[in-house]
Amino acid sequence: MEEEYPAELSSGDNFVAGPLPDDPADVDPVDLEETERQARQELLKVEAELNTRWPETKIEPSLDRIRALATVLGDPQKSYPVLHVAGTNGKGSTVRMIDALLTRMGLRVGRYTSPHLQLVTERIALDGVPIPASKYVDIYHDIAPYIAMVDGAGGPPMSKFEVLTGMAFAAFADAPVEAAVIETGMGGRWDATNIADGQVAVITPVGIDHVEYLGGDLAGIAGEKAGIIKPGSVAVLAEQDPVAQRVLLEQVVEVDATVARAGSEFAVLRREIAVGGQLLTLQGLGGIYDEIFLPLHGAHQAQNAVLALAAVEAFFGAGKDRQLVIEAVREAFAEVQTPGRLERVRAAPTVLIDAAHNPHGARALAATISEEFAFRRLAAVVSVMGDKDARGILEALEPVVSEIVVTRNNSERAMPLDELNDLALSIFGEDRVVAEPSLDAAIETAVALVEETDDEPLAGGGVLVTGSVVTAGEARTLFGKEPA
Repeated sequence: MEEEYPAELSSGDNFVAGPLPDDPADVDPVDLEETERQARQELLKVEAELNTRWPETKIEPSLDRIRALATVLGDPQKSYPVLHVAGTNGKGSTVRMIDALLTRMGLRVGRYTSPHLQLVTERIALDGVPIPASKYVDIYHDIAPYIAMVDGAGGPPMSKFEVLTGMAFAAFADAPVEAAVIETGMGGRWDATNIADGQVAVITPVGIDHVEYLGGDLAGIAGEKAGIIKPGSVAVLAEQDPVAQRVLLEQVVEVDATVARAGSEFAVLRREIAVGGQLLTLQGLGGIYDEIFLPLHGAHQAQNAVLALAAVEAFFGAGKDRQLVIEAVREAFAEVQTPGRLERVRAAPTVLIDAAHNPHGARALAATISEEFAFRRLAAVVSVMGDKDARGILEALEPVVSEIVVTRNNSERAMPLDELNDLALSIFGEDRVVAEPSLDAAIETAVALVEETDDEPLAGGGVLVTGSVVTAGEARTLFGKEPA
């Protein structure tokens, strides 16, 4: 809503946001630890309640329930400007980059993402940090009476994702935030997040995924994603398959939006592999941004970075003669963290975790491994969800993997081990496949495989844990990583 968007923000100059929360140093650490422990117990109770609702994998093409909840809450999603992000791959990383850029420009930012890696509180973040368990519990109890009102109005009760979306919208209004970066859950047009009208609509690469819900037709999937492009908004589009691009541009024309396209209005001009990441030169909407260090691996992350940059430029109204402050852009990108995206969690041997969960993501992962890592031997630990294209994922990984250890994560939706093992045998052959019943055992086996030689542990060995977001999250927990 333009009238709620401070005029001084359009210049791209930095400014100081409102007061930050109380300094945690003022709280007794023992009291804080006990309070948070109790909050975690309450969080488990809330999650048990939410898990009685329709799961996030079950959807009905309707915005009626989430719109009804927002109405009784006073339409919190209208109290701040929104940058809305949809697409098949790269949404989470792009959202985090947008968040980092907006925060560095001086805004107080809310971030809503899904799914989570380890803890559901990761989904709702303020100032770049997941909200505490106590805050999550409080928000749920605050809006629970209104959820009950919607449930009692007839028709299916609210789904878990709809409730979480309402919680995020309420949390951001309560903070209050000066911008919200919202990631769609699935699709776009009928996604619960789509009751928010983003002044910037960002579409990451569109591919085939969630076939059982979105279908296997690329044009149809693109049409669902295009639903977040609203009248008068700016659509910022990643490079797309021509079929998807045509559908997205038709939506732009239909709603009279403005468009900025990767490869046309903005682009990655130069990319050099560097220690711990890559050094980029980016063509933004307002000019060239050079010497951008991104502590992430892969050409796909460079594309996510320029997409995020263009989105933030569009948000601030940057154009031909106006750029964002380049030092602020450099600082923001240098601090970006994307847990579970080619994340190194151990050295000697190197253990990497990646949440690739479809063939498109697995191909990007394999290309990055091939281009940027020099493993003499790489063992993959893989668990895939039963509704995913496991064959496509395994085929993408096969050229860069020495051995594969198939396993099963703790999700009820995980592909049965025997089924995944049979697929792996058909692609890798008997000599390259091991099956283990649990993720921890699979990781131990993979480490042993890359360390074994006739005389001494193999130098340059690595382990890659991948196949799903759940697999990546469980692996992070096993290696003692905190939710982020």
